[in-house]
Amino acid sequence: MEQQEQIFQSRINLSELSEKVKTIRSEVAKVIVGQDTIIDLLLTAILADGHVLLEGVPGVAKTLMAKTFAKITSIQFSRIQFTPDLMPSDVTGTSVFNLKTSEFEFHKGPIFANLVLIDEINRAPAKTQAALFEVMEERQITFAGTTYVLNPPFLVLATQNPIEQEGTYRLPEAQLDRFLFKLQVNYPSIEEEIGILAKANERKSQGQLENLQVVLTGEEIVAYRKVIKEIHVEKNLLSYIAQIITHTRNNHALYLGASPRASLALLNASKAFAALDGRDFVTPEDVKFLVPHVLRHRIILTPEKEIEGINIDDVIHQVVQSVEVPR
Repeated sequence: MEQQEQIFQSRINLSELSEKVKTIRSEVAKVIVGQDTIIDLLLTAILADGHVLLEGVPGVAKTLMAKTFAKITSIQFSRIQFTPDLMPSDVTGTSVFNLKTSEFEFHKGPIFANLVLIDEINRAPAKTQAALFEVMEERQITFAGTTYVLNPPFLVLATQNPIEQEGTYRLPEAQLDRFLFKLQVNYPSIEEEIGILAKANERKSQGQLENLQVVLTGEEIVAYRKVIKEIHVEKNLLSYIAQIITHTRNNHALYLGASPRASLALLNASKAFAALDGRDFVTPEDVKFLVPHVLRHRIILTPEKEIEGINIDDVIHQVVQSVEVPR
């Protein structure tokens, strides 16, 4: 096994990426206390070219995380506050009449950025949410018959509050399926909360993000994504991923199982997560760890199980346990 790992380690040089990851974690820790798993999963999503839905109550640093990642990467950042009166054109752009040329010109909306933070995504109505379908999947906007391709990298970080439901609109399954991960941001521990207070007390008049250094460029992100595509995955692991996804379609507790897009998401995320750990090969542990984050927003409980108060993560755990781990 040791000899096999040495062969894998020499196949792709990940030393530069490992150093970048170490520096990113250090920079993020200047602002965010705790939430180490969430930070690693956000990094995984960036490397895997996937969008992230952050769910948590107000005040647990969801927006701050997005702004921190924007600060340590020299890429264009845009923030959109979703509200019930927001129109699709407020997101994608609109046509404006130019008096000099007597022609209509397309003025790009805030979605034309590299990192887009969408605050409270479930507060906008269905027609505005639908404006994200094409851009999240195909990284382009079609307006009046003309297609505008976004510059890579392109990543959407969206937040939503799971508690307050008044004035919100449930995200359709087609849109949820376009997110690589749904991450649940929980309250900090007492030790972490003390650390948050200590940092705030030390900062005095300084802004939270003032001392952060740029670590990653857009070109580096694109280059690392190409490297990660070469991460080695054994055939039995491909079968393992497929079996997990298939089991969600045959589970009596689930009304809707995961689609092949979930299989691809789990594969790509596993490659990025392995690279984050300095490995150029995927292990079953990588897959098992990522399954809840990839699946919790893609599957739906049956009405009976919802009434019983069954937790979706418990069902996912049962699904994973029912599939034999490859050796």
